[in-house]
Amino acid sequence: MKKNHILALMTFIMAFLGCQNTVKSQTPKEVQEAFQAKYPGENDPDWEIDSNGNYESHFKIDGVKYRADFSPEGEWIETETNIDKKDLPEPIRTAIKSNYGNEKITEIEKVDSASKGLFYDVEFKRKGKNMDVEYRASGEVVK
Repeated sequence: MKKNHILALMTFIMAFLGCQNTVKSQTPKEVQEAFQAKYPGENDPDWEIDSNGNYESHFKIDGVKYRADFSPEGEWIETETNIDKKDLPEPIRTAIKSNYGNEKITEIEKVDSASKGLFYDVEFKRKGKNMDVEYRASGEVVK
């Protein structure tokens, strides 16, 4: 019986690892080339397909983790990295304090977007649900 459990676990692990490699090997050439143009020298991103059908790369630059999204046609969509509250521009910290007081912040991302430009995505936990507020460096809310 124990042998069957071990065999089932090993089969699951091999299938999971096989799926991870399949996405990487199936990443379109246009997406890989767009990634290289945007991030020259970064040669080994991990790739996933997100819920919108876009290609999501995970990589590090100087020890900092990033995630960059590309359309299947190779169009860059955005790049995100997690940051600490202390790294937010002062006008955003002031806006948060004034509008959200001491509400719990669950995540902060610095986002460079092809459509919105640079902004900061602050996620709050409010009444058991997550709520995102996007800010410009000036403290203005992105609409």
